[in-house]
Amino acid sequence: MAARLVVGLGNPGPKYQWTRHNAGFMVLDRLSHTVGVAVTKKNFSGLYGEGSWEGQRLLLLKPQTFMNLSGRSVAEALRFHKLSLSDLIVVHDDIDIPFGRVKLKEGGGHAGHNGLRSLVQELGGAGFLRVRVGVGRPHHGDVADYVLQNFSREEMADLSLLLDGVVGLMKSLLEDGLPKTMSLYNNRDFLSAQQA
Repeated sequence: MAARLVVGLGNPGPKYQWTRHNAGFMVLDRLSHTVGVAVTKKNFSGLYGEGSWEGQRLLLLKPQTFMNLSGRSVAEALRFHKLSLSDLIVVHDDIDIPFGRVKLKEGGGHAGHNGLRSLVQELGGAGFLRVRVGVGRPHHGDVADYVLQNFSREEMADLSLLLDGVVGLMKSLLEDGLPKTMSLYNNRDFLSAQQA
């Protein structure tokens, strides 16, 4: 049975739970609930769960190393399961995309994202699929501070819609593959789509 490793990036601990940088953790938690794979085992320097979905093995991982060392956890899991970069899907926050939108990307640079930088370094390549969850840019102030702040009250009101949308995208990705999912979901505004 083919296996996919789906990784949500974030920082561990209650202090960071609702920060923009933890969008990857939030998506993974919602996906875990939807597909019925609990992410509670301590393994690969992270929280880990294993199950099956639509005829493939589904491995879910939330690295607990803090964002800038995420690659260690992911490299450990890939090596153990003898998976290649093409079997890896990484969900992360992206400041270059407005809140409410999501983009898919295969390969590419890290664009200053410390989690992605660590992954590319530890994995020795960038040829994995990214699900980029838009958190928007600050109008002023430091980007590093911005991503470590909680979502605003207005964003929190819409967060559930966004997470449900991203989980729909993830399910499509696992069931139908990248080309079809790109055509259906890439750069879609999940908030206006839900309100329409």
